[in-house]
Amino acid sequence: MAKTKPNRKEELALRQAGYEYIAGVDEAGKGAWAGPLVAAAVILPADFSVAGVNDSKVLSAAQREKLFVHITRQALSWAVAVVSSQYIDQHGIVKANKKALLDAVKKLHRKPAAVLVDAVPIKHGKKPVKAIVDGDAKVVSIAAASIVAKVVRDTLMNGEHRLYPEYEFHRHKGYGTSRHHQLLLAHGPSPIHRRSFRPLNGSSVARRVAGRRVPIRSSKR
Repeated sequence: MAKTKPNRKEELALRQAGYEYIAGVDEAGKGAWAGPLVAAAVILPADFSVAGVNDSKVLSAAQREKLFVHITRQALSWAVAVVSSQYIDQHGIVKANKKALLDAVKKLHRKPAAVLVDAVPIKHGKKPVKAIVDGDAKVVSIAAASIVAKVVRDTLMNGEHRLYPEYEFHRHKGYGTSRHHQLLLAHGPSPIHRRSFRPLNGSSVARRVAGRRVPIRSSKR
């Protein structure tokens, strides 16, 4: 559960310092075994209603989807960036995470004067950027971004389920559940699995899949 309810303190301090447009930024899917990393950036109006807004991890899917509509309708600007599993394998999750966060900020049609980001420090020109540990549980704009990123990524993974139904991506969204583990043993990795992540790299699953000669599936896209 979130340690605190998100509040406006960080945004208020920046507005009092003269920064009008403040972007909250967060990602979803960093620890998943399969699928993309999705980041979102959101600029909220000063009078945005915060009722229900919280770290996406403590909300139900229905709550997130309802809040997604509220956030995207009311936001002064919002944007998402998607980084593929192939990019993650080629460049590593740290670089991929920073790329997604920064790309989301760059895609905002209203340019932010300051940026608040969950945990990961990024550079955005000479604009002030503050990385806040557990920011999605503390800062309203970061929490809003976490909801947008999560809903978009879940929607993408539901689409991947239609392409690769044998992996049940609509249920676990590519995260490392016991069921996902079983399906990897049964079918081997799909084109969207992150081969640099366990259990696909040097683990018992990888060895057992190799031993059974389960082929890597070709892309259906």
